[in-house]
Amino acid sequence: MARELTVEEKELAQEMLNRARAAMKAIEHYDQEQVDRLCQAVGWQLYNEKTAVRLVNMAVDESGLGDRTPAKRFKVLGVLRDALRQKSMGIIEEIPEKGITKYAKPAGVVCALSPTTNPLVTPMSVGIYAIKCKDAVIFGPHPLSKKTSTEVVRLMRLALKKAGAPEDLLQTVEQPSIPMAQELMSICDLTVATGGGPMVKSAYSSGKPAYGVGPGNSTMVIDETANVEEAARNTRLSKTNDNGAGCSSDGNLVVHESVYDQLLDQLQKEGGYLCSAEEKELVRKVWWDDEGHRLTKTVARPASMVAELAGFNLPPGKTFLIVKEDRIGKEHPFSSEKLGTMLAIFKYSGEFEVALDMVRKIYDVGGKGHSCGIYSFNDDHIHRLALVAPVSRMMVRQAQSRANAGSFTNGMPMTASLGCGYWGGNVTNENIHLKHYMNVTWVSRPIPEDRPSEEELFGEFYNSEILG
Repeated sequence: MARELTVEEKELAQEMLNRARAAMKAIEHYDQEQVDRLCQAVGWQLYNEKTAVRLVNMAVDESGLGDRTPAKRFKVLGVLRDALRQKSMGIIEEIPEKGITKYAKPAGVVCALSPTTNPLVTPMSVGIYAIKCKDAVIFGPHPLSKKTSTEVVRLMRLALKKAGAPEDLLQTVEQPSIPMAQELMSICDLTVATGGGPMVKSAYSSGKPAYGVGPGNSTMVIDETANVEEAARNTRLSKTNDNGAGCSSDGNLVVHESVYDQLLDQLQKEGGYLCSAEEKELVRKVWWDDEGHRLTKTVARPASMVAELAGFNLPPGKTFLIVKEDRIGKEHPFSSEKLGTMLAIFKYSGEFEVALDMVRKIYDVGGKGHSCGIYSFNDDHIHRLALVAPVSRMMVRQAQSRANAGSFTNGMPMTASLGCGYWGGNVTNENIHLKHYMNVTWVSRPIPEDRPSEEELFGEFYNSEILG
């Protein structure tokens, strides 16, 4: 049973809120150029190589999750690119034919909850977008990565101070707790909750607006037209990115029989290790408990460490595990989300409809609303998967974990938070980006009457017999 909020925590939460509002007041006169300058200052503070390397090592040392490659630096560039290219105050859009003009205003004080798997990119992404909209943020880090998240916020505060802005635009809870997070969610104007299901559920029950995310179970369909080398390379890139820590990391491959063996061979050339039936069972026992609950000791861990826990050794150069699977269902955990360096591969035969049916069944196990992908040059297959897949985003011939949240080779908004729509219990299915950190006033001017005739609107039913 969770403990209650202490008097000291309640007072601290209110003090932080007051400081955040004062900081917002201090920059309310800033114009677009001044706000953009703050975003650039914060972005550089985290993007420079020396800092990026130090922070990624700090994150791995603290949580034990992920890898030490500072590849996530590119997210700073992407978020900054998207933020700087858009307006965030005054008139942001005009639709003359409808007489509509839209004006942006700050959302207010944002409570941002960060996951232990992403203590760097999440605060950075939220921080830049919020500052761009002249919001303030109070960060609630995950206890297992609080030192790293606190350091990220400290560095962003230094950048604000150097640029002449109030540091309290960005604050962090140095001793996070569930009661403290719940209090902040209830008193801030908006919550952005990036993390597990219980956190998101708590955010939605806080009584304040909230953007949450849902779990993933990214499934990739590989049909007979696929470039097998490209599919295998991208699978490896996605599966090993940060040791599979992200919800976007490939979990399942649904592969046509005509390219199945070739792909399996190519995956092994890319560093995949094909588990024997005995090794597969050993992996299952360390990945899930007897009730099918995922165990934390395998989350975002190197494949060699997982194999060692399971009781076997990997040959040199093997960076992810592959298991063959032909069963789908809640009682078959290999068809569920992995969050690590293990991949399940399924074979389908015959028509594409068979693959579509397998995809439906996999998302009935988990991950509805998040994402899927396809390696195909058949536009009809791409179209048919898009029609039926219960997901908010679908990547075509892309490394899933590097594409879902935005990349420089697709048009997805850069972010660290992926809405999963009504499927995932979320209020939006978009990538959470700049538009979600602002209020918008719609100004409407009169236009020539736009009123279709009754005959046009009711069609064949106009003047027909009245029933009942």
